[in-house]
Amino acid sequence: MGKILNVGLIIYGHLEIVTGGFIYDRRLVEFLRSQGDHVDVFAFPWRTYPFHLVQNFSRTVLRWAKSCHLDILLEDELNHPSLFMLNKRLRKAAGCPIISIVHHLRSSELRSRRQNVLYERVEKIFLNGVDG
Repeated sequence: MGKILNVGLIIYGHLEIVTGGFIYDRRLVEFLRSQGDHVDVFAFPWRTYPFHLVQNFSRTVLRWAKSCHLDILLEDELNHPSLFMLNKRLRKAAGCPIISIVHHLRSSELRSRRQNVLYERVEKIFLNGVDG
């Protein structure tokens, strides 16, 4: 058996939500734990997109990341509006690689082009700011 990893996972809501992405995240956590790894989950509350943008100034998630002594931080891409600016400080606090789990991009959903331009910009900054 290899080294036990301390893994962090950032999501919205909770792992018991019954949609594809959350089922995947939940199964990933179950698998990692079954391998002996330690997984800490940080869940931002579900809010509106503008509120999620304000979460980039959260100190709570920084304290959480620092206290977990993580080897790797996984972020559900759904959380991109809360993390696109925060990840610079989060990388410092966690001291480990940040990996995004991408189920699909919000900007690929059907809606007005104006809205998707905003989502594309924020997602691009987020994706360019992670390690993988």
